[in-house]
Amino acid sequence: MNIIHVIILAIIEGLTEFLPVSSTGHMVIASSLMGISKNEFVKLFEVVIQLGAIVAVVVLYFKRFVQSVDFYVKLVIAVIPAVIAGLLLKKHIDVLLESPLVVAVAFLAGGIILLFVDRWFNHPLIKDEKKIKHSTALKIGFFQCLAMIPGVSRSAASIVGGMSQKLSRTAAAEFSFFLAVPTMFGATVKDLWDFKKNGFFNTPEVHQDIKFLIIGSIIAFIVAMLAIRSFITFLERRGFKLFGWYRIVAGIVIIIIYFAGNALHTA
Repeated sequence: MNIIHVIILAIIEGLTEFLPVSSTGHMVIASSLMGISKNEFVKLFEVVIQLGAIVAVVVLYFKRFVQSVDFYVKLVIAVIPAVIAGLLLKKHIDVLLESPLVVAVAFLAGGIILLFVDRWFNHPLIKDEKKIKHSTALKIGFFQCLAMIPGVSRSAASIVGGMSQKLSRTAAAEFSFFLAVPTMFGATVKDLWDFKKNGFFNTPEVHQDIKFLIIGSIIAFIVAMLAIRSFITFLERRGFKLFGWYRIVAGIVIIIIYFAGNALHTA
């Protein structure tokens, strides 16, 4: 992994973390196309720069994060399912992260859902996060667990979950942003702790690796700041259909490349 790889992956993360297109799926595909081997540091890098992106949420929505204790209670309740599922399924998730085909299938399935989600949930009753009940937050949290499958998209899963609970598109998207903060913070802290226990900070490459993590996080933060506002504006005007078609086309292209590559290797 070199500095060019770091910059490209960080830009992809910043652009896609909050869009319903799967940042993890895009990074898996980009890593594969650039020939980046999936070693332990690359897996850590892809998680840590997500934390860089979600800091943009705290900056842009700072007033929401200091408005009430109940705001945090909802986030804690909503993140519980992902914490439990992550602890139970981490080894299986790590295996899935190495499969472009899994990403492609998830892209296709999610794309088809996004084509119809505006039609399915077109009578929202909740247009403000303050009106979200604790039980509703928990239900959205269960939807977020689907994003442990690479290519599903944490943003898409939690937004669709929110809309299924009568949230408006904007309210569902913003709650998805807020939910990313404890979810990705927890994932990053856990991964860093695991790497510390495994001697990551004692390797000869540690200084370069830390530099890559810092640079990637800063780039992801800056790009995410620009992407979040643009996404909300687009969502209010156009809905999800364009993202659905994008996912379908991307999924088909990935499948073609995947099987074409396998055919060449076996020829």
